[in-house]
Amino acid sequence: MLEVRRWPGLLVVQLIATLLAIPFLFPLVAMVQGSFAGTGWNNYRVVLAIGALPTFFRNSAIIAASVIVIVYVLTMVAAFGFSKLYIRGKEIYFWILLAVLTMPEVVLITPLFATATTLGLYNTFWAVIVPLAALQVPFTVLLARNYLNGIPDDLIAAARSDGANLLQAFWHVVVPLTHPIGATIIILTLINSWNDFLLPLVFLQSANLQTITLVPTYFIGEFSDDQTKILAAAVLTAIPEVLAYLALQRFFERGLSGGALK
Repeated sequence: MLEVRRWPGLLVVQLIATLLAIPFLFPLVAMVQGSFAGTGWNNYRVVLAIGALPTFFRNSAIIAASVIVIVYVLTMVAAFGFSKLYIRGKEIYFWILLAVLTMPEVVLITPLFATATTLGLYNTFWAVIVPLAALQVPFTVLLARNYLNGIPDDLIAAARSDGANLLQAFWHVVVPLTHPIGATIIILTLINSWNDFLLPLVFLQSANLQTITLVPTYFIGEFSDDQTKILAAAVLTAIPEVLAYLALQRFFERGLSGGALK
């Protein structure tokens, strides 16, 4: 891995990183500026005045937390199997799993709708949680598997020789060493599940089940829309993600670099 220690090199790297970040900052700055256009802080007051807003936040939190738990557990177990266990044909299974990455969410709406109505899950959180988790797992397994490849097999062998079974070796040896990639998985899953718009729009029809991403639709009319209120709602929606990233930033960067493709 490239490592720069002297200040001229650090300055160059910082300058390059800043230049690369600028194009991504423009949309964020424009969003925040647009949210204050017109009546300023009153745009936020109007959005916060929506009576169901706390319910929307709660619903999004329930969905995001459930997806994170499911994705984290499945990802770590699957990555451990693909990286450290001898399983006949595991490479074939791994590439089949990665093939799911080529399937966009919108293509799956019809079969998911048919499945949800058949199983009686339509208009329930599970109709959103399960597909969201399934769509996240392939990419997170890819990251976690590469990260686990960097953990020496001798550590697991030593635990087994000390009398630990496979589950104990996984829980007491592997899991404590995977906090960085775990933080990465949590952040990426939170962003994708919190920001998802299509699945809640299609599968959650009751007003008390709607999520925070549907709040901007309250300011969209048949012939016009209030862009300032929409942008204010978008800023409020992004706050939990920003706070989560700031809290886990150190682990997120280490996990993302450790799980990157070699």
